[in-house]
Amino acid sequence: MDRVAGFTSTGSKRSAALFGAEGESASLRMTRSSGCSVWDSEGREYLDYIMALGAVALGYGHPEVTRAVAEAAQLGVVGPLPPVLEEGLAADLCRLIPWLERVRFLKTGAEAMAAAVRLARVVTGRDAVLGCGYHGWLDWCQTREGRGTPNAVRALYRELPFNDADRTREMIRAAGESLAAVVFEPVILEPPDPQWLAVLREETLRTGALLVADEVKTVCRLAIGGGCERYGIRPDLVVIGKAIANGFPLSAVGGRADVMDAVSRTWISSTLATEFVSLAASRATLAAMVQAQVPAHLTRVGTRLLAGLQGLATAHAELGVRAAGLPEMCFLEYRDEAVSGQVATACAARGLLFKRSAYNFVSLAHDEAMVDRTLGILDDALSAVSRAAALSS
Repeated sequence: MDRVAGFTSTGSKRSAALFGAEGESASLRMTRSSGCSVWDSEGREYLDYIMALGAVALGYGHPEVTRAVAEAAQLGVVGPLPPVLEEGLAADLCRLIPWLERVRFLKTGAEAMAAAVRLARVVTGRDAVLGCGYHGWLDWCQTREGRGTPNAVRALYRELPFNDADRTREMIRAAGESLAAVVFEPVILEPPDPQWLAVLREETLRTGALLVADEVKTVCRLAIGGGCERYGIRPDLVVIGKAIANGFPLSAVGGRADVMDAVSRTWISSTLATEFVSLAASRATLAAMVQAQVPAHLTRVGTRLLAGLQGLATAHAELGVRAAGLPEMCFLEYRDEAVSGQVATACAARGLLFKRSAYNFVSLAHDEAMVDRTLGILDDALSAVSRAAALSS
């Protein structure tokens, strides 16, 4: 009997999410990881592109991060006073991402997004929020899957269409003086349209709402400063997480100093937001990001991967597959849900963990030879699924 409700506490690691309803590898549980490899409870090794759902960009067990974490653990992990590490990391972030004038640390992206919305509501005195993307599981942003969310809370949030400038302008203007914030992911399966970004900025300024960039997936991946750096976006608030601590639990909300000062007019706090280990992991991660020019490596290796996926999509057109995403975070998109699960299961049987939906992530630990090996495994898996489909038809 499974003692963890729903098999695992992280929804995207469920067997149904990874391998589909009929996944043959439904009971996979891991025991360790290193570089871009993970090992399951039976000792089998897998080349991994899920990379902790994008939280690991340097590779698992990166030596400099591990060393910093061990030192922080020896110092006691947590205590009654704000740690020196907190201010040091905040200074690092504000230097590397200058549009962050002040920051506040939390543990998860969902928490930090909720904090950003709270700050926007305090600053504007308004309640309504428009959002574009996945911003976590908390009540404020639930719509279709919002069972358990009070109707009055759900009514305060509506979804904006990605890259639809005209409809976005219309919705922001319709919300008018009730609108506290527009929150958005800079990348949703494809790059943002410059016109759409311009509408977000112009219309929030016009209506007095705050513009909040959700960079949880994209920070330290598209660039150190994420999509805001790559695409020249200057929002009022930015939320960062995942790769900033290479897998250790840390997130932050930051932005304009006058907006961040609103923390004194509400309550945003967490007992473990300032534990030493994750703060130390993030400082070491950021240093490695700069020294090794990690975003450039991710672009180079990811470009090879995406080009290979495009070739596979052409070669296996009978499966209704296409390559999607950006080099740094790409995947194969399937018309048929069952086929996507069959391919993911076939890949796992061949020693490859490759997500069947958005996104797969390269890391500093991946190189061109690994990408070529990956494409070969994918080709073999796609061929096997295609043959099985032909035999059953």
